[in-house]
Amino acid sequence: MSSPSSIKPSSPATAARAVLAIHGGAGTLRRAAMSPEAEASYREALQRILADGAQRLRDGDTALDVVVEAVRQLEECELFNAGKGAVYTADERHELDASVMDGRDRRAGAVAGVTRLRNPVLAAREVMAHSGHVLMIGRAAEHFALGQGLEMVAPEWFDTPQRLEQLRLAQARALGQVLDHDGQSVVAEAGGAGVEGGTVGPIDEQHKFGTVGAVALDVHGHLAAATSTGGMTNKRPGRVGDSPIPGAGCYADDRSVAVSCTGTGEAFLRAVAAHEVSALMRIGGLSLAAACERVLFEELPQVQGDGGLIAVGRDGEVYLGFNTEGMYRGSVRPGETPFVGVYRDEG
Repeated sequence: MSSPSSIKPSSPATAARAVLAIHGGAGTLRRAAMSPEAEASYREALQRILADGAQRLRDGDTALDVVVEAVRQLEECELFNAGKGAVYTADERHELDASVMDGRDRRAGAVAGVTRLRNPVLAAREVMAHSGHVLMIGRAAEHFALGQGLEMVAPEWFDTPQRLEQLRLAQARALGQVLDHDGQSVVAEAGGAGVEGGTVGPIDEQHKFGTVGAVALDVHGHLAAATSTGGMTNKRPGRVGDSPIPGAGCYADDRSVAVSCTGTGEAFLRAVAAHEVSALMRIGGLSLAAACERVLFEELPQVQGDGGLIAVGRDGEVYLGFNTEGMYRGSVRPGETPFVGVYRDEG
C-alpha cells in the first residue's frame, strides 16, 4: 500500500478520467459452436471483476491496488488461464508467471515458474515492494513469498479436468505447444469435456493466447498494470514468456501509458511490445490508438506475433485491441456500467 503522502490529491477532472480495463486472452472465435450459457459465464465473470474495480477506484484506491486485485480475481476464476485453471506443461505440471508495474516511479515486480503460490500476482507485488529486486523465479520466489505471508497451495490445487484433457489431446495429436484456448477446441473436436459442464468458451481454445491482465488510471492521476498467466498447454518445462517481463507483457509509466499484453509470448518479448507502445507515445508523439495499432498490426507481425493488448493512457483514454479474431476484454469508469466484449464487432 502507498503512504498517503505519496499520493497527490485528485482533481474533479482527474477523477472523471479514472478507468479500469481487463483482459482474459485473445484468439480465434468459435461463435457457431458456442452455447449461450457458456458465453454468459465468461461475460459475467468479466463484468463482476470490472464492477468491483470500479467501486475501488471510486473509493480512492490506487491504480496499483486495483489492478492487482482485478488480476487476483481472474487468477481465482478457472475459466481463464492464470492461477486456478492454469494449463499444463508437457510433464503435467503448472508453472505460473506474473508481473506488476507502478506508473508513479516505474517500480516493478515479477515471479516466474512458480508452482505453489495461490496468487502469483500477489507475489509479484511483494517482490516489487520488499525484495529490492524485480524478478524472482521458482522455489526461491516461493520461499520469499511464504516469508511475506502469502498463501501456498499444493500443486494439485491448480488442476482442472478440462486443462488436463487439453494436454492429453495435444500430445496425442503431436500438436506441440498449444496456446491455452487453442487446446480447448481440440477438446471440443474430440467430444471432450471442455469447460462449464461440457461446453467451451467463445474463443477457440486451439487458437487462444491465455493470459490475464489489468490496467488502470486512478483518481489521483496514476497508472498501473498487472499481468498473469499459466503459459501454454504442453509447453517445455522452464519456458517463460512475456507475461512476467516488464516492458514485454506489462508496463506502466505515468508519463505515457499502462499496458498489459496477451499473445505469442516469444514474439511479444522480441518486440518489447508493452514498452514499445509507451515509447511511441512518449518519444514518438503518437496517440494511444496509433501507438497500439502500430505495435499490433506492424511490429508484432514482423516477428510472427499474434494476440492483443489493453492500454490506458495518462489522460484516461482506453484501447482494447487485438490482431486475432477476438479477445475477452472489458473496461469501466466509476459510476458507469462496465463494457464487456469478446468479438471484434463489439465496442
